[in-house]
Amino acid sequence: MNPQQNNNPYPPVPGTPPFRGAPPQSPLSQLPRPPKVHTGHSWIYIVVIVILVLSLIGTFVWTGSIIGQRDKYKNDVDKLVAEAVAVAKKEAETTKEKEYLEREKNPYKEYTAPSTFGSVKVLYPKTWSAFVDEKTGVVGYFHPDYVPGPLSGTAFALRLEIVQQNYDLVLSTYKGNVTKGTLVASPYKLPKVPEVLGMRLDGELSQNVKSGSAVILPLRDKTIKIYTESQSFVPDFNNIILPNMIFQP
Repeated sequence: MNPQQNNNPYPPVPGTPPFRGAPPQSPLSQLPRPPKVHTGHSWIYIVVIVILVLSLIGTFVWTGSIIGQRDKYKNDVDKLVAEAVAVAKKEAETTKEKEYLEREKNPYKEYTAPSTFGSVKVLYPKTWSAFVDEKTGVVGYFHPDYVPGPLSGTAFALRLEIVQQNYDLVLSTYKGNVTKGTLVASPYKLPKVPEVLGMRLDGELSQNVKSGSAVILPLRDKTIKIYTESQSFVPDFNNIILPNMIFQP
């Protein structure tokens, strides 16, 4: 036998015929192989990955939005707190300033008219100045700091007039505004001279005084007119001037 023709890599077993050709195949190797099954799972993986990525992006966006809103809310709150503190501080300063101005008004100054004009006595804040003309009657101007000229157009803090006119005649000059409703009239008595009944007027005292307050009182054959030409001074008019005013009827 030619050694080159022996393709059997294994030595022959004694008692067996020599190997000829290809070795016999195993019966299992002759069974048909199952076909390859394509599961198609690869696209599911892709979809899952895309969903996870989108979810992650959405989470980042949502987290960023929440942080932004938190920062905006914090900034808004800080701004509101700062504004509230500023308002409270300003109100406190205003209150202190008002209290200081009120304290500075004391002790009050005093003006007393000649006895011919009923010895009318008026107390007014010491922070005001006064100009009074007593030539033919009493014409007085009272105002904080200094008294502007009568023709300056200033709404004076206080005016005092004692005129040589009958009480009813003086009241009649206000009748038109009372009828129109721009002026309110009500009976009035000074706290320190309760025996004399006069009239209080609130509103448009004249064409130049759109909002003021006045008290008109009879004084024998004369008439007393005391009034403020500005709403800013009505508290002083009510709390200082009228409660302390006296005269000899």
